[in-house]
Amino acid sequence: MIVIKIAELLEKKGKTKYWLAKQTGISANAIGKIVDSKTSSIGFDVLDKICQALECNVGDIIVYEKESK
Repeated sequence: MIVIKIAELLEKKGKTKYWLAKQTGISANAIGKIVDSKTSSIGFDVLDKICQALECNVGDIIVYEKESK
């Protein structure tokens, strides 16, 4: 299962989804869907913008966790 950790990173940095939208130029609606894991795909260009804004690596915001059976 792919887990999006952007919300945790934003909280740790004291930033909001609105701030991230402004920094990346991505709509607040799209950022909200990504942060809330309500999207089925994320483009590399979007990942790049998010990583630049949060000064992090892709592995800091997207994690693979095995599902328990």
